Amino acid sequence: MDNLTFRQRLLDGGVLLESDVVGLYHRSFAFESIVRGVEAYVSRSSEVAEDHRYFFSPYMAKETLVTTGYVRSFPNLVGLVSSFQGTERDAPAFTAQLDAGEDWESSFSSNGLATCSAACHSLYPLLAHRRIEEAGLVFEVQGTCFRHEPSEDVARMQSFRQHEFVFVGGPDAALQHRQEWLARADDLLRALGLGVEIVEANDPFFGRAGKMLASGQREKSLKFEVTCPISSQNPGAIASGNYHEDHFGVNFDIRMSNGDVAHSACIGFGLERIALSLLLTHGPSLQEWPREVRGLLSLGANTDTFP
Repeated sequence: MDNLTFRQRLLDGGVLLESDVVGLYHRSFAFESIVRGVEAYVSRSSEVAEDHRYFFSPYMAKETLVTTGYVRSFPNLVGLVSSFQGTERDAPAFTAQLDAGEDWESSFSSNGLATCSAACHSLYPLLAHRRIEEAGLVFEVQGTCFRHEPSEDVARMQSFRQHEFVFVGGPDAALQHRQEWLARADDLLRALGLGVEIVEANDPFFGRAGKMLASGQREKSLKFEVTCPISSQNPGAIASGNYHEDHFGVNFDIRMSNGDVAHSACIGFGLERIALSLLLTHGPSLQEWPREVRGLLSLGANTDTFP
């Protein structure tokens, strides 16, 4: 099955609903039940302290994109938020523009917010100027992310959720966190009947300089992806493990108690992508899914997805 056939099947069955924007979908309760099942399943595998577990806002300060370096590396994916900056006195002129079919966006400007780029990016400002004990810190975080890459392939949604397990501490412990969680992700996803494979990868950095960054990322083995068929038989990433070295430690002044710059690593699960992989692998009817898979995701046997 190719990705357009799979997409149409989901739309025809009401699992996903098309919006007026390419790559932006509304979700049915059936699809959401799978996503929430995956979320709970992954979360149960963790022992993160309750006060280190966060659901982040879909928005962040615009300046955070600069400090993380994301806007420099991926300007093509960034989303900024704008608002009407006029007063009540300006409202009639704005309404006249609107009624005349003119460019009403000229009355809007940045309000200092940006859409969330990656779930863990909202964590580092909370740790800015902190001193971390030798054992390091582990966090479980989730965020609704936006990336401007419109596509007809449902595997490339513009709005999606990441569930991450982030370590901040010494370099050796950060690498160990990534390796342990890659192995755990492999076990968790295989238990759901998904034919996953862990592969070395790089981020899609923008522009000519981005090719050098991607090459360096591969040379240092900083990024690995857990891949699986998502919307067609061509595999894509449904989870990834990343070692950031001291990038965020330097940019946000996060240091160890001995003064060394902290390193960080994360494993991120793409919740919608995993749900799509499950639908592609096991079929559209939840009643026909393997009982053990439904049990792991706490999906009732009488729940169906689409005809």
